[in-house]
Amino acid sequence: MPYRVLVVDDDPTVSDVVRRYLEQDGHLVRLAADGAEALAAVAEFPPDLAVLDLMLPGIDGIEVCRRLRRQWPELPVVMLTALGEEADRVLGLEVGADDYVTKPFSPRELVLRIRSVLRRAAPAAEQAGPAVLNDGGLSADVRRRVVHLDGESLALTGREFDLLVFLLRHPARAWSRAELLEKVWGWQFGDQSTVTVHVRRLREKIEEDPATPRRILTVWGVGYSYEPAGVARAHG
Repeated sequence: MPYRVLVVDDDPTVSDVVRRYLEQDGHLVRLAADGAEALAAVAEFPPDLAVLDLMLPGIDGIEVCRRLRRQWPELPVVMLTALGEEADRVLGLEVGADDYVTKPFSPRELVLRIRSVLRRAAPAAEQAGPAVLNDGGLSADVRRRVVHLDGESLALTGREFDLLVFLLRHPARAWSRAELLEKVWGWQFGDQSTVTVHVRRLREKIEEDPATPRRILTVWGVGYSYEPAGVARAHG
């Protein structure tokens, strides 16, 4: 099905190439050349996904992502970053980007990444397993993509939601970062700090004390494990 994609980049050559590849993939595309234009475009052209360059004139990509997360928390964001700027990639993930692609990039790879993010952001009625997952005051409605903790709604990004649902469905099992990258992101390879950042952000939203987590535990030398409420555990 066609999706509406907002592409935000101040380089017209990059924007045009991305637009052409996305349109060939069947999507509707709108372009924005700076942060202010992007924020206005989201209100006028509610997209299903935004492709956002980190380096923008005026309001930079990090601040645009922050504002998008505050106003449209469920909007998937794929960030474009400079090659080798790991700190910038991590910062982009910290403020809520769902994925990133480094420049210079293959337009075909970008389209495949966008497909992956859109597929995971789509209603998940076809997924196997219970429609609602519950654990000690925490509930995740898989079809509606809504999470509540002690009756309060939580604002999770698409990837945070996917990660939480995967862990809820596979409790008490240690997963390496590489395994989570493959199972949740669909990547056979990639920067494993992506997983670390999303675990940190998820802990900040579902743990009473993120510094001493009781749900998403660190398994030293392996990765992470989800422990259901009421299970005796060591802090990690």
